[in-house]
Amino acid sequence: MFREILALLEHQHVSYAVAGAFAMQEHTGICRDTKDLDVFLTVENAIHALKHLREEGFDCEIFDPVWLFKAHRKEFFVDLITGMSNAAIVVDKSWIERAVPAVVHGVKTRVLAAEELLASKLFIARRERFDGVDVAHIIYGTKGKIDWHRVLQLVGEHWEILLWALVLFRFSYPAQTSYVPAELWSDLLSRFMQLVSNPDPAARFRGSLVDDKMFAIDVNEWGLDNLMEEYRQRRLRNLPAIY
Repeated sequence: MFREILALLEHQHVSYAVAGAFAMQEHTGICRDTKDLDVFLTVENAIHALKHLREEGFDCEIFDPVWLFKAHRKEFFVDLITGMSNAAIVVDKSWIERAVPAVVHGVKTRVLAAEELLASKLFIARRERFDGVDVAHIIYGTKGKIDWHRVLQLVGEHWEILLWALVLFRFSYPAQTSYVPAELWSDLLSRFMQLVSNPDPAARFRGSLVDDKMFAIDVNEWGLDNLMEEYRQRRLRNLPAIY
């Protein structure tokens, strides 16, 4: 089924990049058995892909217009992903343009570049799933040969999440500390210390961006900000009229 889907997307000239287990294998050598195929694309191309998949007899649904479309047949699924569920990171065409050639299930295609794959995992830090180890494996597997300026561009104002992941990498692989450039360590740590030394009493609560379930009490009972909901509503307002 995965081969059929990829061949269909190629035939219909839908711009996409494979992520998930197949991209991890390309960048780290880690091989995982999976019943899911993760495909990253822009929201416009996700709509086109879903149309073509439906015409081929797949069961399709818009699971969450903010970030996820699904197609499945029996127990196998393909997830069409257009960003993070918290809407803090959104896929644009540059993600696809930067994808690297690969062969997946015999189909010549593309997988996410290491930078986009890393960024796509930074906010997956929930109680039931944590992708911080994947981030560490991407850094280790590539020996740090990553365009860190691109990573910083992708995370933007959420650079502290990146720093958190890098600290985990350093803790796990102390002998490979240099895989993260010294200037990046210096930049992020100096930014962090500046914030710690000069805390903003008006800074907003951001816990919901990490896990809206685990931080639900903060929002629902303690009255703190629900930034995830704000981000998601802004994303919904900016979606194409096709919705």
